Amino acid sequence: MKIMEEQAYLDLKRGERGAIISIIAYLCLSSLKLAVGVLANSEALKADGLNNTTDIIASIAVLIGLKLSQRPADDDHPYGHWKAETIASMVASFIMMAVGIQVIILAFSSMFSPIDQSPDLIAAWTGLFCALVMYFVYRYNSKLAREINSQSVMAAAKDNLSDAWVSVGTFIGIIGAQFGLPWLDPITAVIVGIIICKTAWDIFRDASHHLTDGFDQTQLDTYKASITNCYGVKGVKDIKARNYGNNVVVDIVILVNPALDVKGAHDIASMVENKLIAEHKVYDVIVHIEPD
Repeated sequence: MKIMEEQAYLDLKRGERGAIISIIAYLCLSSLKLAVGVLANSEALKADGLNNTTDIIASIAVLIGLKLSQRPADDDHPYGHWKAETIASMVASFIMMAVGIQVIILAFSSMFSPIDQSPDLIAAWTGLFCALVMYFVYRYNSKLAREINSQSVMAAAKDNLSDAWVSVGTFIGIIGAQFGLPWLDPITAVIVGIIICKTAWDIFRDASHHLTDGFDQTQLDTYKASITNCYGVKGVKDIKARNYGNNVVVDIVILVNPALDVKGAHDIASMVENKLIAEHKVYDVIVHIEPD
């Protein structure tokens, strides 16, 4: 238990690194897009830059959630503050949904706004460069999220990917304006906006599922199979699990030989606990014993 707790805190520290990288990337790229957007007369690039400023807020929310999750248990939170990470994911999903809706609204309004002057091509290449940077940030954060099993870092990674798509849309729109195809810009923007809203909904759905103590039945079946194979376990009467941030807590009722003494039954319970922790990286296991 102590080892798993220390590892959980180390994982949260690693997760902070991903959030900080996102913040730095958004600060640099939003500044670049706004500056080039003004110089190159590109409204699309300026809007993309403003979009990135809102993403800074989402990444800060993830960072705060990761830091709050590291607080130890207290009188008000006897199970710890692990769920602050999941709440941060939900906040990020709200911000992403707002951005996606804004992108769609602006796309429809731009259909009725004639373009007076085509922006300089440097704006298109800036958008493409920023898309590549955000894609590599996404790759880093998604890999980190899988390694530490962090829902909030994965939410940040999905936000990174959606911003890469926004920049790709900006690139296509500016190129379209250069070749006399202004309709490419709003159509691409609508598609990108829908992608962002879909990503935000997926993050919200997962976060709300965890906050309401939902759990993957397939994973429960895997745990049950491991427990059944433990020596002395005659059967599994009941099994439940829930998430605390990136940690899994399992409650089990197992059946054992009724002739066993207290020590023998306790040894079997310890075996079950250690097996789930070692094989499935479960954070905590509560085992209740009943006679078969």
